[in-house]
Amino acid sequence: MPKLNKSNLRRQIIHKISSLSEKEKKAIEEKLYRQLFQSFLWKEANVIGMTSSTSIEWDTGPIIEKAWQEEKTVALPKTVPERKQLEFYRVDSFDELSDGYANILEPERNAGKFVHKNEIDLLIVPGIVFDCKGYRIGFGGGYYDRFLTDFSNRTVSIASKLQFVESIPHENHDIPIQYLIREDGLFQVCEV
Repeated sequence: MPKLNKSNLRRQIIHKISSLSEKEKKAIEEKLYRQLFQSFLWKEANVIGMTSSTSIEWDTGPIIEKAWQEEKTVALPKTVPERKQLEFYRVDSFDELSDGYANILEPERNAGKFVHKNEIDLLIVPGIVFDCKGYRIGFGGGYYDRFLTDFSNRTVSIASKLQFVESIPHENHDIPIQYLIREDGLFQVCEV
């Protein structure tokens, strides 16, 4: 059996998610959306930061649309690869997005609607693998860990139960998220 390092864990969970039928994936997404929209995190947030999802992730399109319907501000990141950083910009329409780093839809930097990290009330942090302490494995770039080093507002990740493992190997620079939303509810992460 291969050692369960971050790469192996990421590969295993991506395989699990990829193996879901479209119907199974949609059913999980509906439960995740319901849990998110009913949470105090969502209800109390006016500015929500999140990433435009890739095909392997849970679709963030309906979350973005719901935020717009409720007149919340949506802030999506523009990747700055040369500094390995994220800059968030207000997005009012999907038309304001174009292919960016790793073919992820991103806002145009020159749109002039920069959102400072302290303005983001709730940051929905993407990931592939999670544990109960809030540690996560993303796609390996470390962009969100860098962003989270001095982010002081609420963080949450949305994940299916099939994305959880007992423990994730982590390093000093890995920043755990505060809350997890799964099909069966909202959870504050365990104390580290």
